[in-house]
Amino acid sequence: MPRRRKPDSPFKRFNSSPEVIRFVVMMYVRFPLSLRNFEDLLAERWIDVCHETVRFWWNRFGPMFAADIKRHRISRMRGFRQWRWHLDEMFVKINGETHYLWRAVDQEGEVLESYVAKKRDKKAALKFMKKALKRNGAVETITTDGLPSYKAAMDELGNQQKQAIGRWANNRIENSHLPFRRRERVMQRFRRMKSLQKFASVHANVHNHFNIDRHLIDRQTYKTNRSAALAEWQSLVA
Repeated sequence: MPRRRKPDSPFKRFNSSPEVIRFVVMMYVRFPLSLRNFEDLLAERWIDVCHETVRFWWNRFGPMFAADIKRHRISRMRGFRQWRWHLDEMFVKINGETHYLWRAVDQEGEVLESYVAKKRDKKAALKFMKKALKRNGAVETITTDGLPSYKAAMDELGNQQKQAIGRWANNRIENSHLPFRRRERVMQRFRRMKSLQKFASVHANVHNHFNIDRHLIDRQTYKTNRSAALAEWQSLVA
């Protein structure tokens, strides 16, 4: 019987070690630093990497790492019957033109889905919600604002009984926009819809993985959770 060929490592033919690449991608996506600032930060740690190499690494490996994190999280959350979602759209400028980044988060503030569209009509809302439901599974309640596009999409999907609208009910997702807004300012906005969609997805999954609610727990618990998140990151993207 022929022996099954072992799949090639994604890090093959790279001069840097996988540990350095994982570290660089994680730090760049997590923290609001420019490429050149990050190059200087790495130089202080005796890692000689050009800022264009950092750009290439996150473009090459960021989606792969994010997909592994998301796959692991979805497998844990499927079947969770009390899952509550919050949906909202935020304005994003691409070459001076307004686009909309549709986002869905759960009751814990973790980003479930991101979708970039030129409009915020029924067609865009329906496509976004179908994508979120297909990838994440069933949900108990979906909280939205008063945008009519949500109601029209809910009616077509048959989920009108799950929709909830309240004056302050969507604060959870409004606050979740802040980390991405900070990152957007450092990156000096985006130039293409494709690059915005890619970075929004990668940033959301990496942020979810290290979102430990530091302000809600004591320091010892925070340190334990942080160590567990770092250890899981190493095993997920190994």
